[in-house]
Amino acid sequence: MLTPEQTQEVKKALEADLTRLGDHAHSALEFTMDRDRDRIGRDSMDEATEEETYSTQLRLHDRETFLLAKIREAMERLEKGQIDECEECAEPIGYKRLMARPVTTLCFECKTAREQVEAEERAE
Repeated sequence: MLTPEQTQEVKKALEADLTRLGDHAHSALEFTMDRDRDRIGRDSMDEATEEETYSTQLRLHDRETFLLAKIREAMERLEKGQIDECEECAEPIGYKRLMARPVTTLCFECKTAREQVEAEERAE
């Protein structure tokens, strides 16, 4: 069980992630809005470079959208007092693990076991 101080630290980490993602979303929106400007006099290399950059921005936005959902779920678990409970074995998730990855839902042992199963499935 987390102490009140540890709970506050996890909450601060989640809020910082939300702020960071919000800033990235704002930057991505500005990038998208500026994308179609100044196309006169551009060669095919400029166009190709811009398309690759745009594609990368879209992939990053998709990942960040997925992470945003995980952060919101973690905030809900935090409010319910369940943020440090492993979803598979119900054992405590360590404070250090939560600080390293506040959106985690698995304790170290369950995450390790899941990764081993995934590695075995890929090897087949």
